[in-house]
Amino acid sequence: MAAPIGSTIFGGGTIQHFRPSSAVQRTEAARASGMGSAGLARLQGLFAVYKPPGLKWKHLRDTVELQLLKGLNAGKPPAPQQRVRFLLGPVEGSEEKELTLTATRVPSLIDHPLVRGLAFTSLKVGVGHRLDSQASGVLVLGVGHGRGLLTDMYNAHLTKNYTVRGVLGKATDDFCEDGRLVEKTTYGFLTSPGKLLQPPGLDQVYCQRSHQLTIDHVTREKLNRILAVIQGSHQKALVTYSNLDLQTQEAYEMAVSGVIRPMNKSPMLITGIRCLQFAPPEFLLEVQCMHETQKQLRRLVHEIGLELKSTAVCTQVRRTRDGFFTLDDALLRTQWDLPSIQDAIQAAAPRVAAELKKSLRPWLGTQEPPGPGQPWDSERPRSALGPESHVGH
Repeated sequence: MAAPIGSTIFGGGTIQHFRPSSAVQRTEAARASGMGSAGLARLQGLFAVYKPPGLKWKHLRDTVELQLLKGLNAGKPPAPQQRVRFLLGPVEGSEEKELTLTATRVPSLIDHPLVRGLAFTSLKVGVGHRLDSQASGVLVLGVGHGRGLLTDMYNAHLTKNYTVRGVLGKATDDFCEDGRLVEKTTYGFLTSPGKLLQPPGLDQVYCQRSHQLTIDHVTREKLNRILAVIQGSHQKALVTYSNLDLQTQEAYEMAVSGVIRPMNKSPMLITGIRCLQFAPPEFLLEVQCMHETQKQLRRLVHEIGLELKSTAVCTQVRRTRDGFFTLDDALLRTQWDLPSIQDAIQAAAPRVAAELKKSLRPWLGTQEPPGPGQPWDSERPRSALGPESHVGH
């Protein structure tokens, strides 16, 4: 309600001046300040999306930002603020043509969308462990204070899971199937019937067209042996880069619980690798690793092919888990909207807090990481098969 602050005689009439009460002013100010915070209150945290192959992570991030801004600006605007205006009009009940100024509350157009423009014009979305354009899978994003949680995820040195598909028989310059072909090899050989010498443990396939027998010298048993050597060498390196004294109780407990992590930068470390499918010339691997790039995983397929006395190229790299986010948590392209992302953030928040606390706790109070002279700070190229050396034949 407006309170009178004075009066003026105009044309024989009395003009009363009003100003809004302090309670009205406080209510309007609170309403104005709450316009932005209401839409952003549930956009504080981490969530995961599924990145399809062929899409750059920057374009994905920009698309998510655009969809969030679109959702925030699509909300129903609050009721316009009321302002007191003095309007000139005739005096009620007066027979003479007297005019008076009357205090009237009218809506203010200052905050109208057509006058002010969009309420939200920019929103920063942080990106976690990135995926190149050819890779697909789980990509973690952060909004608000979630951008700081992305740094905590990085410092926790969490492992990630990939499925990597390869094809035997050729090599390219970039280890991808569509790269420039540099070499073709065989993963088996032909011999006429009756002249076949079959070494033990090799697979046979009869070719009806050529009436010959194909013997694959690349077998699943050989592949599994190579994968076991790779995993063993990387697990030894993981202990080295963790900078722990293996004679202490702390190191033993961390090894048992599986929370040994490198203290700082390190080459790609593989904590687990196994063959899921083997149907020559194609094979599918599951890799659990940290500090990797997708190019290093493609190079791993190439070097495995060399160890098998053949060649191989990578046809697919798909991330199935990034820390505590899995494919089940990843939002599909049709779910990149404000309500879905808000629900995903709220659902993941308790798990994110618990997992980060558990992952960061073992490193509290540990000694400082090695200086520039230590091996893990070296930037020289390394083999993907092992942090220090190639796998023996």
